[in-house]
Amino acid sequence: MRVALNVNENTHPIPEAVARDIVEAVAGAILKVNRYPDREFTELRDSLANYVGHGLTRDNIWAANGSNEVLQQLLQAFGGPGRSVLGFPPTYSMHSIIASGTGTRWVEGERDDNFEISPGTAVRWIERSAPDLVFFCSPNNPTGTPLSLETIIAAYDATDGIVVVDEAYAEFAPAGTPTALDLLKGRPRLVVSRTMSKAFAFAGARVGYLAADPAVADALRLVRLPYHLSALTQAAATAALAHSEEMLAMVDDIKAQRDRLLLELPELGYPAWPSWSNFVLFGGVSDPHAVFEALLGQDILIRDIGIPNHLRVTAGTAEETTEFLKALARIER
Repeated sequence: MRVALNVNENTHPIPEAVARDIVEAVAGAILKVNRYPDREFTELRDSLANYVGHGLTRDNIWAANGSNEVLQQLLQAFGGPGRSVLGFPPTYSMHSIIASGTGTRWVEGERDDNFEISPGTAVRWIERSAPDLVFFCSPNNPTGTPLSLETIIAAYDATDGIVVVDEAYAEFAPAGTPTALDLLKGRPRLVVSRTMSKAFAFAGARVGYLAADPAVADALRLVRLPYHLSALTQAAATAALAHSEEMLAMVDDIKAQRDRLLLELPELGYPAWPSWSNFVLFGGVSDPHAVFEALLGQDILIRDIGIPNHLRVTAGTAEETTEFLKALARIER
């Protein structure tokens, strides 16, 4: 596929100097690959704690093979048969799939207008369904919608269960934007899930993590498979985190292309929803499947996420964004 903008990858390659250091770290790990890896991935947890800040230490951090595995382990530990998790579609599709795979009943709450969730709406659905876990996504996938800290606080206070805020796209929010990490102190049932797939261009390495009370990490130790993070994964992620400034420099470029999409899609007649992520949801599409296929015929792949009259496109490089916009303009409306 010439231009693939369908799964919200970071389409920017890792800087060469950073890649060399990662390769050297992995090469060093290869020399010891005859032994099992550090099952506590101590160095990686230290690096992640240093990266997220907020006074967190390794005891607050857990990591796994992508944030999907982190979420799966959370549901294995706190969900399961006879328990339920409340989510608010449209949201990340894997939330309900992972719930099903762990035998946890998925409860669908409703969003407010503009795909938002107010504190009152969150509390109303928690009181109605009494879930054991609540899943939020901020910024939300596939809409790009932010979630206020007030909504998270209200939800936390309304339940005795676990509140999970999936912040996979947090680095793409406006600079200085508050994060659910700000709320962790004094809230032992709050969990913030993140990933290195997006901002760190590490989708193929499969590294996700969470920040929470140490008791949450202890619970996940009971359900994880032995040595679940390979020595190679640990080495690569730790090396990448040592270059966080260089890696995150790509984020500004991606945000610029996202903002370009927000500006130019409406000029083509496709209103776009505000986005704090690395993708844009746009409407005004009379036949999403036909437009999807027409773009595919031009070797450009985006995402039909099942919202009527809408499609989603990842913000890629400047060249990829240009190719997408030109191709879309060639399609008769």
